[in-house]
Amino acid sequence: MRFFYAGVKRMAALDWLAIAGPTASGKTALALALSAQRPIEIISVDSALVYKGMDIGTAKPTAQEQALVPHHLIDLIDPSESYSAAAFVRDATACMQAIRARGRLPVLVGGTMLYFKALFEGLDDLPAADPFVRAQIEAEAAEKGWPALHAKLQQIDPTTAERLSPNDSQRIGRALEVYEVTGQALSSFHTRQAEAKRTSDALSIDGLKGALWSLEPNNRAWLHERIAQRFEAMLAQGFLDEVQQLRSRGDLHLGLPSIRCVGYRQAWEQFDVADNAPPNQWAQAQHQVLRDTGIAATRQLAKRQLTWLRSMTQRTVVVCDEPNAVAHALKGMEGALG
Repeated sequence: MRFFYAGVKRMAALDWLAIAGPTASGKTALALALSAQRPIEIISVDSALVYKGMDIGTAKPTAQEQALVPHHLIDLIDPSESYSAAAFVRDATACMQAIRARGRLPVLVGGTMLYFKALFEGLDDLPAADPFVRAQIEAEAAEKGWPALHAKLQQIDPTTAERLSPNDSQRIGRALEVYEVTGQALSSFHTRQAEAKRTSDALSIDGLKGALWSLEPNNRAWLHERIAQRFEAMLAQGFLDEVQQLRSRGDLHLGLPSIRCVGYRQAWEQFDVADNAPPNQWAQAQHQVLRDTGIAATRQLAKRQLTWLRSMTQRTVVVCDEPNAVAHALKGMEGALG
């Protein structure tokens, strides 16, 4: 790990840069500032931005921002569909090669740390899905709830459990399934793969060398305040209307990865409550409960993102709550790129 203010060693022939960080840490602002200095194209590393029609709650780059610099891997699929880490690695590496062929610098920007991990360390040789084992796990979840299964995972694989939300049914289920099939923790596969792929200096993606810049605050309260401000802004921009539109389709539900995205899950649950509430007696409570639960869930997401980042020892840290953080980061990036 390096800190930009300690001096960044120049890295010859970098093929790409990555900007990671927790939600609301300023990743998009830094990427757009870099685009004013270098010909770049942005590759989104965000599992929520792939969904069409989910714009406000995902803080998707605006049309104006996307007009300033080309963005990729945004609005790929319908919310009824799923998108995997394997699909992301395939699409991102193809984008990187195409961007380089155009004489531009690929810049990976986002906060889905599982995607970054898959890019940097490769995909693990995990056992195939076992429908019988998965059915048993889902039956147990139906009886006890996913938070109870998250607690179970905490006992057998605390490393993986720490990185997952107690309601992340897809990943909790997969981690428990791997343990039932192999008798080994999911994190043990990741550790072996990481050791096999780790290099002493530069990160490598599909043979291309690059560097990871990580936005991390010294003061967690600074990030919490930004998260609260962003969530309030989303509500003001019509987030509830966006969720209502998704609900009106009739084919979406809380079992889908799209609707389990932070913010959408909490809004969906509150609308479920509203459906059973007396008319004209719930609107004010809706806003307050959604605000509280949405902000709390986003803070938990940010905590998990920072946990992931701290395991990436080859990152260069940008202390994003310091004055002139963007200017200092840009100076460090230019020094690294040469």
